[in-house]
Amino acid sequence: MPDEVVRTRFAPSPTGLMHIGNARTALVAWLFARRAGGRFLLRIEDTDPERSSPFYEEAILRDLRWLGLDWDEGVGAGGEYGPYRQSQRLDLYARYARKLLESGWAYYCYCTAAELAEQKESALARGLPPRYDGRCRQLTEEKRRELEREGRRPVLRFRTPPGEEIVVEDLIKGRLVFASADLDDFVLLRPDGRPLYNFAAAVDDALMRITHVIRGEEHLSNTPRQILLCRALGLPVPRFAHLGVLLGPDRRKLSKRTGAASLADLREHGYLPEAVLNYLALLGWSPPGGEEVMRREELLQSFALEKLGSGPAVFDRQRLDWFNGQYLRALSREELVGRSLPFLQAAGLVGTPPSAEERERVERVMAVLQPELTVLAEVAAKAKPFLQVPSPQEWEAEAQQELAHPQTRLVLAEAREALQQAADDFSPEAIRSALHRLPPRLGLGKGRVFRPLRAALTGRLSGPELHLLVWALGREDAVARLERGLKELKREANSP
Repeated sequence: MPDEVVRTRFAPSPTGLMHIGNARTALVAWLFARRAGGRFLLRIEDTDPERSSPFYEEAILRDLRWLGLDWDEGVGAGGEYGPYRQSQRLDLYARYARKLLESGWAYYCYCTAAELAEQKESALARGLPPRYDGRCRQLTEEKRRELEREGRRPVLRFRTPPGEEIVVEDLIKGRLVFASADLDDFVLLRPDGRPLYNFAAAVDDALMRITHVIRGEEHLSNTPRQILLCRALGLPVPRFAHLGVLLGPDRRKLSKRTGAASLADLREHGYLPEAVLNYLALLGWSPPGGEEVMRREELLQSFALEKLGSGPAVFDRQRLDWFNGQYLRALSREELVGRSLPFLQAAGLVGTPPSAEERERVERVMAVLQPELTVLAEVAAKAKPFLQVPSPQEWEAEAQQELAHPQTRLVLAEAREALQQAADDFSPEAIRSALHRLPPRLGLGKGRVFRPLRAALTGRLSGPELHLLVWALGREDAVARLERGLKELKREANSP
């Protein structure tokens, strides 16, 4: 209908941390609803009490908030179609199960696990699909009572109609046709009355007025079953869109070995939520203008569900690193410092909260490091030589070799004097000028001057440009480190 309000949902099970595939599904459903001016719902599918956990539910909510995916209805937000935890909707499922029983669309099955296994083995031996054979479809009331006296507790099965075609006009994959003959009589309720996925999802999507079910391709086989359930119950059938699977760079199913990760893992490693959001949106979709770095508002303006590719998409951690680096370099200095502080504090490099002097030092350090950052987890290691004076025992072997050169003491002494006499503002330009006057004055090449200077300042030979390094340290600290280097060289010269 033209005036239909789009309603999508994200319906995770709280049985583990939210991974990349889940996050992508949530993002696509969110983008589709927001772009259409519709509503986005969060439903928690927790009908498996042995595996569901409040810890994981809270982690899912935290991850969605971290990504910036807000929801209009659902857990934590309320709404007129609640409750939004399936464990609180058991009476609803029981009521719809009775409707199916009374209309003949469902029946009780008393087969034991051993009998079901035997049925499957028999089918396989005859070259048939290994599925339930429907033997409890026509049980008499007397036979049912007999089985119950034996202590058997039945499941409730759906009576799949024969000879039907179920057509799905998938918004991503196009027209798909399923034959009911390929479906077995699937279970609706367990013996304890708890619903299985297909039954609970179909009922909830209808009662929550979901217009578009957007989910991963692994759910494609569930779709014809849910359509049959809706028809049997007289409930509206939503439209479906199934996202292609995510693969690793090796074109195999995504795994931890190929870079899969939970959002919690990405957050702990210092990925920015806006970078993760941007990259996930581009998995299987190319913006019309070919852009790559796209802010949330730009994604909302350009995103089109029907333009998503129907095939697999490749999740490449190195590509995510590139996106994250782009976003880190675009941060203002204040934002970068704010996001870096937790990593520096965890490493014990600054206080909690940092002093004014520490924050000023961090601001200079981050100004120097910002162009080379990929993730914030790198900040502590890269910033440590600036924020903590390395002891001689921490000096790299190559740096020690440079400091052992006969002309190093002269270089350090001259550099100390040059920095002490540099312009009052101690700007990067003033430092650069002071340092670049040293080689001709000493009659040495730049490398013979700058390498031992860098070694004395940080104990390393790699890092940012020397004048930026000195500026980040500040005049007082830089001079003190050079003096310390001179004392260390003197001590070594006097040692037997």
